[in-house]
Amino acid sequence: MSNSGNSSALDKVLGFSIVSIPRFIIGSLILVGIAVNFGNVLGRYLFLAPIIWAEEIMIYIMVWTVFVGSVLVTWEGRHLRMDFFSIMLPSPWKEILNLIGVVAFILVCIFVLPQNYIMVEKMAMFDQRSVVAEIPMVIPHFAILLGFGLMLVAMVFRFRSHVTGNLESEVDELVAEYGDDEADGGEK
Repeated sequence: MSNSGNSSALDKVLGFSIVSIPRFIIGSLILVGIAVNFGNVLGRYLFLAPIIWAEEIMIYIMVWTVFVGSVLVTWEGRHLRMDFFSIMLPSPWKEILNLIGVVAFILVCIFVLPQNYIMVEKMAMFDQRSVVAEIPMVIPHFAILLGFGLMLVAMVFRFRSHVTGNLESEVDELVAEYGDDEADGGEK
């Protein structure tokens, strides 16, 4: 019995870290992007001296937020899918179709990871830098490696939930909790 308790605690810790750390990274990057953009606007219109590297940096920030954010989308199973007909399938066929989708997703991650690792390694070896800001290109390319690596971890960790379609996000939990509170408040 304690073994299942440890497994549940491990699940919660991994779930918390795979959700909270990307949220912190995305929030921090968005704040940095806003600061860079605000500084660029002030420089351009107030001092007539724009920050020439601002747009390039904001593009790299956007790349990082997309690939780190994809981990959260994968964790909650909210990727765009063509599931109009599959949601109407009876139980065993729906799970089989979900299994095929999950295995395909995992195979794509397994294919992309070594390919991107080679690119990151080459960018580091040749010290490739961006044109204006001269940022090492390892940084934006590493976002792809990190994003696909964490998506793979999220998909493998919640494999059964993805196949059965029993994924509930924090938003769903809050809506259910809020709805229960409203129902309790309305009855009193």
